[in-house]
Amino acid sequence: MSDIKKYNRSGTKTSSFGTPGRINHDSSEFYNSKLYADKKPIDKVKIIEKTIPSKKLNKIYCKSSETMDEIPDYSVHLMVTSPPYNVKKEYDDDLSLREYRFLLKTVFRETYKKLVTGGRACINLANLGRKPYIPLHSYIIEDMIDIGFLMRGEIIWNKASSASPSTAWGSWLSAGNPVLRDIHEYILVFSKESYSRKRQLKENTIAKEDFLEWTKSVWTFPAVSAKSIGHPAPFPEELPHRLIQLYTFKEDIVLDPFCGSGNACLAALKDGRNYIGYDIEQEYARLSKLRIKKYTEQKLLSDDTKKLTISNKGKPPNRKKKGRKVLKT
Repeated sequence: MSDIKKYNRSGTKTSSFGTPGRINHDSSEFYNSKLYADKKPIDKVKIIEKTIPSKKLNKIYCKSSETMDEIPDYSVHLMVTSPPYNVKKEYDDDLSLREYRFLLKTVFRETYKKLVTGGRACINLANLGRKPYIPLHSYIIEDMIDIGFLMRGEIIWNKASSASPSTAWGSWLSAGNPVLRDIHEYILVFSKESYSRKRQLKENTIAKEDFLEWTKSVWTFPAVSAKSIGHPAPFPEELPHRLIQLYTFKEDIVLDPFCGSGNACLAALKDGRNYIGYDIEQEYARLSKLRIKKYTEQKLLSDDTKKLTISNKGKPPNRKKKGRKVLKT
């Protein structure tokens, strides 16, 4: 027998600069450091998950999401939304930054109540302006943590060539005042009370390849045009689709409190989840319902065609017997 030496691979530890390895990973020393001294540990929490009556599910409510009395507390598994940047039309007011933050905080505080233990909240937004630059994502993070949310991280959505960046260069080819032109947006990800959720015999639907790719913090896919959807600021269906696959189980409930053109609700439906949407603007609520109705009708037609094709498989072709022609005399 050959002399074979066995080597045990030593585990990795989280350093101040992180570590790429995760085999036998020990992060206790890092989280016990002074950096986390003022962070409260997450205690074991009671798992609460209530059901929503079926008649309240898969609906678009044309009203403000500042109060969502249609939904019981602790009943929603994921909120995914893209708040309107210019809310003048929707809320009949030209809101200041303070008023805008107050509106969003009111909606997200209400959302917090509706999420189950471990439920997730994902917010897609872009920063605004240049003189001065408004770091909206920083303000929203601050407000969400103040509400009580646990921050999980942030995703950079790289819109690449579809971004149509502004041509406001500032000083052209000069260090005088060159202006950065954004081609990205943020997706901020939070949890309620706990970072994890119990599976409870629920079905995961995400593919291995997608999981490996979508757990990276930079996503690259194109934006969609307002003209193609009929809404001034639509986000592509790909965005909620990825978040739904990553953060929910099959038949979970997805909430969009600013549903606009209904892409998040539509993605939930296509992914085998339930949805609830809110929009204060009648035109957009109608648009969402119309798009969902169109998809549902097309799917029913497609399913019926498939069933007919399957039932006809193996059956001999229906050939009519040819009889002899009788000549009249």
